[in-house]
Amino acid sequence: MTKYARRRAVVVGEAGGIGLAIAKRLVEGGASVLLAARTAETRALAVTELGSAARVVAPSAVAEVLAGGAATRPDTDTRTGTRPDSDTRTDSDTRTGTGTAPRTGTGGHDRPGLRADLLFADAIPTARPLLPYVEDGGAIVLTSPTPCPDAVRALAAELAARGIRVNAVAPGCIEAPGSGAVPLPPLGRLGAAEEVARAALFLATEATFTTGARLPVDGGLARP
Repeated sequence: MTKYARRRAVVVGEAGGIGLAIAKRLVEGGASVLLAARTAETRALAVTELGSAARVVAPSAVAEVLAGGAATRPDTDTRTGTRPDSDTRTDSDTRTGTGTAPRTGTGGHDRPGLRADLLFADAIPTARPLLPYVEDGGAIVLTSPTPCPDAVRALAAELAARGIRVNAVAPGCIEAPGSGAVPLPPLGRLGAAEEVARAALFLATEATFTTGARLPVDGGLARP
């Protein structure tokens, strides 16, 4: 399937569940995918699920990979999902200024390095440092269960001049390992991460005249 051929996507936040489901659909559709996973365990799982079709890195390496800096070398051993011993950079490096971090401005047309036309992030603070690497005319989808509608609309307005659409899915009652017994929504069942992924990809690739919207994916839980 080549539905997403020539698309370049970045998926950041939690790489298990919804994030991994989004990455899988993108890879199956022919997209080039950069996926961030917080732990060695989730990186190993992602490598097993996605194989060589996607690049899996630690969150601290995403900006460097996009900038085309030193971290363009593989951050994940494709056999084990772990980072090479020679790469000692950590999340604290970025916070303390010892790592390479992008500027946080939103203009991305003059920044060297890689570009993504699709960005999936769990929250606005996760997405904001990566805005310079999003192509003008691209799309951002937030995947947090509780995205603030006003914040989504504000970011959409901020990026409208660049032609970047910003929308959010609001998942709820999604089945997950260890979730235990939970009250069911009006549809009478729990949802699947795959169903959230389909909604997120609809907003990213098909809802081309929609921005600032929040789409509940919760089986009717958030009724008016």
